[in-house]
Amino acid sequence: MFLEIERKFLVVGEFKSQSIKSTRISQGYLSSVPERTVRIRIKDNQGFITVKGISKNNGLSRLEWEKEIPIEEASELIKICELGIIDKIRYIVPYENKIFEIDEFYGENEGLILAEVELNNENETLKKPNWLGREVTGDERYYNSMLMKNPYKKWTNK
Repeated sequence: MFLEIERKFLVVGEFKSQSIKSTRISQGYLSSVPERTVRIRIKDNQGFITVKGISKNNGLSRLEWEKEIPIEEASELIKICELGIIDKIRYIVPYENKIFEIDEFYGENEGLILAEVELNNENETLKKPNWLGREVTGDERYYNSMLMKNPYKKWTNK
C-alpha cells in the first residue's frame, strides 16, 4: 500500500500553455463509500483499478493501491459502475520541482477545473503558481467519487 499525500486547489488562470501532456480520462466507481473507494479508470488506451482508503488529516492523506488492468476488462467493469461516470482531461504541469495534475471536467461537471499536487510529507511547503486558486483539500464535494453523485452543475453554492 502507498500513502498518498496531496493537496487540491481550484484553478483560476491559464495553465494549458505550461502543460507537457494531456490525457482523456473516464472513470467510474464500483464502490464510492468513504471507507473504501474502488475506481475503474480508462486513460486513453489503458485501464486501471484503484482502491483508496478513508481520508485522514483533513483530507491530506490516505492509503492508495492501483494496478493496470487490460483495457478490455476496464471497459467491461466500467459498465457495472455506480451511476455518474466522470469525464475529464488531465493536464500535467510541472512547476518548481512539483508536478501538478489539473483536471478539466466535462459533462455534468463542466466548468470545474481542479489541480492536485502530491507532497513528500504533510508539512511540506508548496510554492504556488499564479493560476492556482482557493485550496479545497479535504472538501469532500470535490472528490471525484462525490462529483459523480452530486455533479458540479447542480451546485447552488460554488
